[in-house]
Amino acid sequence: MKQAISTSAAPAAIGPYSQAIRVGQTLYLSGQVALDPSTGQLVEGDVRVQTIQAMLNLQAVLEAAGTDFSALVKTTIFLRDLADFAVVNEVYASFLSPPFPARATVQVARLPRDAAVEIDGVAVIA
Repeated sequence: MKQAISTSAAPAAIGPYSQAIRVGQTLYLSGQVALDPSTGQLVEGDVRVQTIQAMLNLQAVLEAAGTDFSALVKTTIFLRDLADFAVVNEVYASFLSPPFPARATVQVARLPRDAAVEIDGVAVIA
């Protein structure tokens, strides 16, 4: 049975999707860009600022599902510019602790709202 997870502490979906879907013990988190949940606007700042906001948005959705970053088993990071990898990696790592989730990082041509970074994930809730 699918259960939609939603919270006002993360940006509302900007399309026909849920912030997350829980199926059994698995939580599928939609990609988060650096939208401010209170305004729906992209935060101003560089890729570091945008990565922090994207991670805070993911954290809010995880918390709405009753869990936290320790439940993440897989993430994907989408970057507008792979040259930002080191900065994004540093911020990403500051939110997590070992064992880190499996991950893929890819450069893409464009992201929603012309964001610099988008991060999605899969979590397993015990």
